Parts: sequence; structure tokens; C-alpha cells
Amino acid sequence: MWRTKEILTAVGTLACAVGIGYVMQSSDTAQQRYGAAEAQRPVADNGALLEVEGITLTSAALDSPIALPTLDDRVVKAAAPQSLPPAPESHGAAIPATCDIIAEADAVAAAMVKLTLEAACLPNERLTVHHNGMIFTEVTDDQGRLSVTVPALAEEAVFILAFGNGDGAVAQTSVPELSDFNRVVLQWKGTAGFELHAREFGADYGEAGHVWSGAPRDMTAAVLGEGGFMTRNGDIEASEPLMAEVYSFRVAKAAQEGDVTLSVEAEVSEANCGLEIEAQALELRGDDPVKTQNLTLAVPDCDAVGNFLVLNNLLQDLKVAQN
Repeated sequence: MWRTKEILTAVGTLACAVGIGYVMQSSDTAQQRYGAAEAQRPVADNGALLEVEGITLTSAALDSPIALPTLDDRVVKAAAPQSLPPAPESHGAAIPATCDIIAEADAVAAAMVKLTLEAACLPNERLTVHHNGMIFTEVTDDQGRLSVTVPALAEEAVFILAFGNGDGAVAQTSVPELSDFNRVVLQWKGTAGFELHAREFGADYGEAGHVWSGAPRDMTAAVLGEGGFMTRNGDIEASEPLMAEVYSFRVAKAAQEGDVTLSVEAEVSEANCGLEIEAQALELRGDDPVKTQNLTLAVPDCDAVGNFLVLNNLLQDLKVAQN
């Protein structure tokens, strides 16, 4: 009964303020949802619901830190949340006068793109990948190479790979299969602790239809029409990395119909407690332009470490019709 009251109080308070549902879950609840391995973290001793303030949602397009191809005005341009400080510059030594940087993009299954980079003169260098509003940080290997698989967000998919010194490359490919998919992106910077969760067709937390970074599922499920899958791009080992999680669902060949419930969650940790954290959500539905929302969230103080903040209504749930 206490838990029910806590949830209702939290939702009511925030629904009045910003029109979204917001729940603080204790680590006892987290253990039920994610399993014991994910829930064994410190918890606030008093177990009380902490007052949460300072949530801001906006939907304006953001300025880009580098030149991008011209896009429809309604499509968000590639950028991190504007109020975040710039990413650290490339650490590297002087770049040779002749430095060949070659990027290639190849469409693969499930409307994904294999992105490769050859830059022998830029080994172990930080770079930023931009694609139709999505942005994440990667690092080349000791040979100056990079190979990542990225969810496409446009049928004519353009990828910009930019190093901190201003060098970079552009790669492009066609992804006609994208029209079969809906995609939702959640992106943030550093150790904000955000997670994207999808619960398919009434699945509860921890069940087979609960798709998140802890149970991402393989893209084969989408190819076969069995459900969606989660991918994460960004090198978490880089300094202040830009990270992106993407949930993909193949609506054109779904084996069943119903709703996919989407939520944004954040664990209160030693790295984010007492701070304001920011994220950006991108939603690609059918032929519509990419929709963007920016989120600023005030995290409770550090005595709440181990609890989870759940935003239930930030993202529109997917409506899936069987074909």
C-alpha cells in the first residue's frame, strides 16, 4: 500500500508540472524488475519519496557544431543538447600534411548500416559520428580504424565522422528497408545513467518481451517479425562520451498486434546524484520526419543512490497492427 501511494504521489505532482509521468522506484522494486544482479545497490535509508523539481521538456531543433547536409526544417539536425559543454578535443599529436581519411557505409539487415573508417594517421583518436539527429562518440583503434553498426534514421543515410581537429569524412548509403521500421533514440552525455526500455505486448519487467540494454535481443528477432531489438552506440571508455540507445521494431512484418510501452529511466548514482542531467529523444515513425524532445532532469540528492527514476509518458508508445 505504501508503494502505491508513493507512485500516485509522484505521478500527480509531475503531471501537474510538466504533463509526464515520473516515478521513483526503490531498489526493492528494481530487484523485482531487473533481477537481483541489477538491484544490489545502496538505497536511501528512510525509503521516502524525495521531492523532484526542475524537469524541462522542449521540442526545438538544435544548432549543429559542424556543417551538415540541408534537411527538411522539421527534421532535427545532428547535435547534442545545446546546454551541454562541448566534447573534449582530440588528444592527438600533430597530423601529417597528407592524411587520407576514408569512410564507407553499407546497408545490412534490419535497416542497419555498417560504418567503417580508415585513418592511419589518426590512431586512438576520438571522433563524433552524426546521422540525422543522432550523435555519438567513438575512438579509432591503434591502426586508425573504426567499424561500427548503426541504425539508419533516413532511407538516404548520410553519416558524418568528425575528429576534434576538424578533419573528417562523409559516407552515404541507401536503406530502402527502413520504411518497414519504427525507431526510437535516447541519447545523452557521460555518466547521466539514462536507459531506454521497451515492453512489448503487455510484457512486464524481466519477461521475454522486456527489451533494454540488459536484454537487448538480436536483430534477428526483427528480421523474423518476432519483436524489436535494442542497440547502443558510443564508446563509454572515452572522456565524456556522447551515447545513443536505439530501439527498433519492424512494424511492417509484425507477428502480432498490440502496444509497445516505451519509457525513459535513470538510476540515481554517485555520478549523477544532486545534478541536472540532460537527454534527447528522437522518434522515427513511418514516413514522418524525425521528432525530437529534449529533457532536463534534476536528480535527487545522494541519499537516494540506488533508486530509479522512471518517465513513463515522455515517449509515445508504439501501436503495432498485425500484417
